[in-house]
Amino acid sequence: MDHLAIDLPGVSSDLLEELREAALAAGSGRLAVVGGVVRDALLHQRQRTTWTGVTDLDIVVEGDAAAVASALKRRCGSKRLTRCLEHASFATVALTLDGFALDLATARAETYAAPAQNPVVRPGSLESDLVRRDFTINAMALDLFSGELIDRHDGQTHLAERQLVFLHPASVADDPTRLIRAARYGARLGFDFSADALDQAQSTLACWPWSWQPGDPADQSPPALSTRLRMELDRLLDHEPWQQGLDLLDRWGALSLIDPGLQRDPQRSRRLRWARRLGVPLLPALLTAADRPLETARRLQLSGVQLTWLEQLPCLGRWALSEAPPLDASPSEWTQALETGGWSPGTVALLISEQPDNWRPLLRWWGRWRHRRASLAARDLMAAGWVPGPALGAELQRLRMVELDQGR
Repeated sequence: MDHLAIDLPGVSSDLLEELREAALAAGSGRLAVVGGVVRDALLHQRQRTTWTGVTDLDIVVEGDAAAVASALKRRCGSKRLTRCLEHASFATVALTLDGFALDLATARAETYAAPAQNPVVRPGSLESDLVRRDFTINAMALDLFSGELIDRHDGQTHLAERQLVFLHPASVADDPTRLIRAARYGARLGFDFSADALDQAQSTLACWPWSWQPGDPADQSPPALSTRLRMELDRLLDHEPWQQGLDLLDRWGALSLIDPGLQRDPQRSRRLRWARRLGVPLLPALLTAADRPLETARRLQLSGVQLTWLEQLPCLGRWALSEAPPLDASPSEWTQALETGGWSPGTVALLISEQPDNWRPLLRWWGRWRHRRASLAARDLMAAGWVPGPALGAELQRLRMVELDQGR
């Protein structure tokens, strides 16, 4: 172990002392900061990487996290401890102490009964809790009693080498979502797999037990895995440098976890940049290149709205290719054609992101024409003698089309 002389910006010494005293009162043997804070503090201290400081802390307790939280309540009272939410099934407690977010977790050990299933969890030691993590750079801890850095898996070495290294040979088989997580860290930190980690990833992908082919008895991946895959993809696409992350997954062959077609997608970056520009969620835009987009989206449990977009997209694509108005048709012709077809604006946005030959009028409809309403409202026409009914609606639509063409 190393003594870690390190500053945790934003974390007061009083707060850490309250945690230590509460742990002692609850009979806890050890108390440690774990997770990204330790990694990022080391990167900042030793490699001068940019770091905005600590925003929250993950704390592992050898003993009972709920008992430590109760001791904190008694010591600090409700004015200082403003949130205390226990998740008994996970042996965790979410706290806000002196305005600072803390997550207390009972140290755990876990085993996987079968690949990609949820693990079986039981109480454990700090060391066993660190072993269950994804990469060596995330398996370090700062002991709050001794002030020592606990690093039993060469995390510091791999930080210096900017490598992502799994903790054991079955890491990917146990939880394939670690590949998506690796891409997140790789994109954010500029890291890549070590040679052994890449070999483990590719050998596991080569013998993956679920083919997910229609009619295959093994067609359905475990629901827990599908949920975790979507959550990790959302985190990558929404919060990380997604282009670099997807490029890493592509290079590792890991996009086949989602659908084999995603490994053969030369237009991916351009399409997703357009989707981002249009405000479309990136995951459905990514899945348009899948061999089976709708089936894959259902397996990943995308929202009903996004499923509708993907369901409509092939038909809209065929319409745009062979039935859409000519490029020089008026705004009213394009608007009537698109709105008569009943296409969702999200579906049109997905098609625009694929850049068909007639993407420009599609973009104008999506961005401007569909929002245009007649300058006269229904009450104006009724004041002029129109009566409510279909004819009134048709006249409002006619006026809208006229004004669209006048404003082109």
